[in-house]
Amino acid sequence: MARPPSWKSLLLLGLLLILPALPAWGRAPLAPDKVLQQLVAGHDRYLRHHHRSGVLASADRRRQVAMKQAPIAIVLTCSDSRVVPEFILDQRLGDLFVVRVAGNTLDPMVLGSMEYAADHFGTSLILVLGHKRCGAVIAAVEAEGEPEGNVGSILANIKPAVEQAKAICGAEAGPKLVDCAVEQNVRMVVKQIPEQSPLLARLVKEGKLKIQGANYDLDDDSLTLY
Repeated sequence: MARPPSWKSLLLLGLLLILPALPAWGRAPLAPDKVLQQLVAGHDRYLRHHHRSGVLASADRRRQVAMKQAPIAIVLTCSDSRVVPEFILDQRLGDLFVVRVAGNTLDPMVLGSMEYAADHFGTSLILVLGHKRCGAVIAAVEAEGEPEGNVGSILANIKPAVEQAKAICGAEAGPKLVDCAVEQNVRMVVKQIPEQSPLLARLVKEGKLKIQGANYDLDDDSLTLY
């Protein structure tokens, strides 16, 4: 008579059944709203100067993430040197999968980068982070004719947001129009992500991914969610 399977065999079988459903780093991802709460709490620490600057990239933390990563959020933000998501949101090395491009715009490589993190790591939140006085948005507002080099592709992506801003806030150029265009650009990109990525759209539909817009104010460090 065959011997019944041991508890070790049953445990191994259970693990083999569970592991394929988990992300590559071996644990279930956080719910999107829980991740957003953590980012908002981190920004609150940053505002109150209680940020964890000593542990953001400590030696212990570097050792923890040296062999694997488990980012809790994907942040699509501008290349602007004043906008550093890890500081603004007070997150540690390895917590954020950051994609940076002028004007936080989309192209296939940006989308592919976000798809990789969402699919491979199970990262459940995409934060599209714009900021006040974005140089790329200002350039799109003030553009006349064709810019030199590859900058034109960035401005072309932002132009529809500028047109939306003019319809909402008025066509007169100035800080008000730029602020409005920054917001409309973020809102537009949030909408475009699932439209241009079937993979990310599926994850959103399944409740495994949330796409959130936000704007960082360079003057008072506030963070506004859209």
